[in-house]
Amino acid sequence: MISYTHKLCTVCNTCGDTPKTTLSIDTYLTQSVRSMHAGEPLRRIARRRCVVLLAALCLATAIPTAQAKDNKDIEMYKLYTHMKIGNDKQYRCVVTLWRLESQWNYKARNKHSSARGIPQLLKLTETDPYKQIDLGIKYVDKRYSGDYCKALSFHKRHGHY
Repeated sequence: MISYTHKLCTVCNTCGDTPKTTLSIDTYLTQSVRSMHAGEPLRRIARRRCVVLLAALCLATAIPTAQAKDNKDIEMYKLYTHMKIGNDKQYRCVVTLWRLESQWNYKARNKHSSARGIPQLLKLTETDPYKQIDLGIKYVDKRYSGDYCKALSFHKRHGHY
């Protein structure tokens, strides 16, 4: 059983490509089913393979659920930002800018300064992501006259905006 578990874990954990992982699991399952139908003398081995596969599939579906929630939250932050800005070109610039700054993580902290949040503002104490976005918009309005593309250009040259 250890060798089957190790083989399956290796397939699931080291392969970041979902189609390849699915194909590997499918191949593994097909071998298990063939063993059961071929009248394998040790049916418990085939059964054990199926149990290991079922456990791995349960774990594999639990992890993306948390990631999907995070992605949904990020999409909501982006939608809110787009509604506040209104201009598509400026919106694309701010999306790129804040992805470079914080990956749209409202809990992001800069280890080299006191910058925090989605817009990575210095000494930011606000924990609400929507208020962070409002503060980031206000900052760009003051410093770059509301031009997020200028802020992005500055960031690309200097590593901050």
